[in-house]
Amino acid sequence: MNNLPEEYVDRMKEFFKEEWEAFYASYEAKARRSLRLNPLKKVNGKEVSAAELPFSLTEIPWCKEGFYYEEEDAPGKHPFHEAGAYYIQEASAMKPVTLLDVKPGMHVLDLCAAPGGKSTQIGALLKGEGILISNEPIPTRAKILSENMERMGIVNALTVSEMPDALAERFEGFFERILVDAPCSGEGMFRKHPEAIDEWSVANVETCIERQRQILKEAYRMLCPGGRLVYSTCTFEYGENEGNAEWFVNEYEDMKLLSSERMLPHKVEGEGHFVAVFVKNGEAVTSVPKGGYEKGTLQKLKLDSTSFGEFIEDTIKSSSDIYKKIKEGNFCAYKDMLYLLPDDCPSLSGLKVLRPGLALGSFKKNRFEPEHALALALAPSDVVRYFDVDINEATSYIEGLTVNCNPDFKGWGLVCVCGMSLGWGKAGAGTVKNHYPKGLRKKLG
Repeated sequence: MNNLPEEYVDRMKEFFKEEWEAFYASYEAKARRSLRLNPLKKVNGKEVSAAELPFSLTEIPWCKEGFYYEEEDAPGKHPFHEAGAYYIQEASAMKPVTLLDVKPGMHVLDLCAAPGGKSTQIGALLKGEGILISNEPIPTRAKILSENMERMGIVNALTVSEMPDALAERFEGFFERILVDAPCSGEGMFRKHPEAIDEWSVANVETCIERQRQILKEAYRMLCPGGRLVYSTCTFEYGENEGNAEWFVNEYEDMKLLSSERMLPHKVEGEGHFVAVFVKNGEAVTSVPKGGYEKGTLQKLKLDSTSFGEFIEDTIKSSSDIYKKIKEGNFCAYKDMLYLLPDDCPSLSGLKVLRPGLALGSFKKNRFEPEHALALALAPSDVVRYFDVDINEATSYIEGLTVNCNPDFKGWGLVCVCGMSLGWGKAGAGTVKNHYPKGLRKKLG
């Protein structure tokens, strides 16, 4: 790679010293492609595994759900991708969440979350319990984040678009786990995204260091005593990495650095990444968010609960977890859309929220129409009717075509491929009307 900035080369030579030649040679090596399996999904009734996928997969050592794949596999063009069976994610980027030590039921914040690789990884670890707030300050990127959370079947997350200081005013001491995957100078992505080279400058590195410290200050406020914070970047700069880690523990005496690690492309099969793990001293007690908690019922929201209730009883099995959560009934409504809120959901008043939990559906005059997000959060075992299709039929369904079914079937059901939900269909007269969202329809071939 001959277009690296001269100042950058000089800085890296100084930093890597005798490792410089090996590091520089890594720019000529082909970047490995990788994906991360989604344990929230099941293929043919079994948890998603490498054996269940039609690709040539090799394990990633630091993430049990992570695998390298071959370019010809093209997993992004397979129906399993649309079903949320996996997330295409750079291998080194999987490491930070493995060190966050997330457990079901926790309050977790992903402060710089787009496009969603790490947030969906956190969501899978929570297993639908507790709450994840996935924040992305840039609205266009927040929309992509929200779509990825939906595709991966995350039910207990809020997707918001706020600056860190605004969140800190609301959530002081609320989170047991915080991930700060900070915006950085991006040097670790030069091989994968060469266009990032044109944006590099020493001045930008200094700007990034200051921005990262401001973000860490706000993250500190939101971390409860006993909580864990993981800070990560995709750059090689000492100031953005070890320098900021040292600054953080010097700035806050109750923060302890547990570990730090560099993922270097000449040492691992992945791009450049830095990860530091901190813990805050004290007993693990979370605070109540400013404004309290959100609590809504269908009656309080003055919605037509009859059509919604009829849909649930006709479509969702009473033995399913979603049915039980719906019956407990913590809802919010935005315009005509109904959402199921996560446990311990904070007040939404004044927050820029893109996705307040799980979108259930919308009210259309005298009927209720289910949302795509609900379909992706369900499995065939959760519903009264489902239509299992083969790979070719699944591809056609994603393109917007109809599906054939048993003439006796009538009503809403899941269209599934190998036991994984792709979306809704409505059966009648031996045909399933396609309700795959028009904005998501595509040709996979």
